[in-house]
Amino acid sequence: MFLFRDHGAAFATNAVVGSMLGIFATIAWALSYSAVAQRGAGLALSVAAGLVSFAVLGTAMRELTAAPLVLYLALVIALIVGIRAIPASLTHDDVRLPSWDLPARMILATVLVLTITNAAVLLGPRLAGLLATVPLYASILAGFGHTLAGPRAAIDVWRGLLFGLFGFGAFYLMLALFLEPIGLAAFALAVAAALITQLVTLRVLRS
Repeated sequence: MFLFRDHGAAFATNAVVGSMLGIFATIAWALSYSAVAQRGAGLALSVAAGLVSFAVLGTAMRELTAAPLVLYLALVIALIVGIRAIPASLTHDDVRLPSWDLPARMILATVLVLTITNAAVLLGPRLAGLLATVPLYASILAGFGHTLAGPRAAIDVWRGLLFGLFGFGAFYLMLALFLEPIGLAAFALAVAAALITQLVTLRVLRS
């Protein structure tokens, strides 16, 4: 929304496509983190593996040109493959997060938005959109799980994130299709699509 306000619909739409491509990089982060953590690696090495995978795939895909609907269909396939690659946990440990967890995530998100918005012209729309998908929240939650309850808890966080990315992708799909023709009203469609998709995936996850 900030990019739309500051740089126009075409710039923002290009950034949206960058964010859709960034979801593929996020899947790579989740898979790499989980694979390394499953082998008994510590938090730092698991995060490093995820970050490297995100950077490599994000860089490789940044300039990819494809229709938004094609991108979303490819995303759905990639998510299904990713979810199947991470085994479901039969038991779930109770992880009590510290009181400063939520404020820390709010501060990180605000810093990320301000940084990307202010550097958008320098970064370009694709890179700005891609960087907006860096999974800070999931990394914090997985980090707490990894530290307090072991790698299995962290892997469960990443598997849950993959289920959530169906709705995340649906949000960006609506923006990619409708931001230029109808402007800010596209955000209402995007939120509705995300909520509906999240409800469906939540039912699947619970089953």
